[in-house]
Amino acid sequence: MRLDVKKTYKLFIGGKFPRSESGHTYELTNPKGEFVANVVLASRKDARDAVVAARAAQPGWEGATAYNRGQILYRIAEMLEGRREQFVAEIRELTGASEKQANSEVDAAIDSWVWHAGWSDKVDSVAGSMNPVAGPFFNISTNQPTGVVAAFAPQKSSLVGLVNTIAPIIVTGNSVVVVASESLPLSAITLTEVLATSDLPGGVVNVLTGKEEDLAPWLASHQDVNAVDLEGTSNPVDLEMRAAETLKRVVRPGTFQRAGSKGSLQQILAFMEVKTVWHPKGH
Repeated sequence: MRLDVKKTYKLFIGGKFPRSESGHTYELTNPKGEFVANVVLASRKDARDAVVAARAAQPGWEGATAYNRGQILYRIAEMLEGRREQFVAEIRELTGASEKQANSEVDAAIDSWVWHAGWSDKVDSVAGSMNPVAGPFFNISTNQPTGVVAAFAPQKSSLVGLVNTIAPIIVTGNSVVVVASESLPLSAITLTEVLATSDLPGGVVNVLTGKEEDLAPWLASHQDVNAVDLEGTSNPVDLEMRAAETLKRVVRPGTFQRAGSKGSLQQILAFMEVKTVWHPKGH
């Protein structure tokens, strides 16, 4: 007789899988109340470590060509397709969804990665502009990534809500620290295994599991975080006030549809800043 080798669920920070510095976990159960797994309860220190990793990775990711970023996002879609059965099984276990419903959610997540990959080298063509000016100058407005983003995935969406939170942030060169759904974290953990074996540089995406209310205040007030996506938070007003102290860009809950649609250009632009350049015309 042999014992099953049970999986140890960990955090994803800087392209690696560390345990929480606190050593704390919480029990994850299915809709029937049955034990599923112990999941890491991320601490304030883990959140700080994730921001450090995101900051270190962001310049290199921004410096990659838009075409290369699109290739990497497409590769993530390919790899997610290859692990479809595992994602479907985890979604069904935690939500009680039918096989058809779980497959539809995985399809939507894969389609979202492909959709965002396609936008990677087209954002400036659509959202940038050549501005008319009086004088011998070119005046060009382009969109630049805002930097490090802290995001909170929707609490009631297992996979597609998470993907529709991460993809619009990273497609243009931002890095992200995302807090997964507390009750539906398995898809997030499995997605990190996909990211770790893709071509995505370590630190571009960092995933924390645990209690949103414990992590949100520290991420919203962190001075090295440039923007916050408050979709999965329970007290957005307080967090907006914390974010305002360091002049962060804020995306409020309900601003964008996460659960079904692939995304929108407006959501991508929400994590970008307009930069205008003047250049003299040649003779």
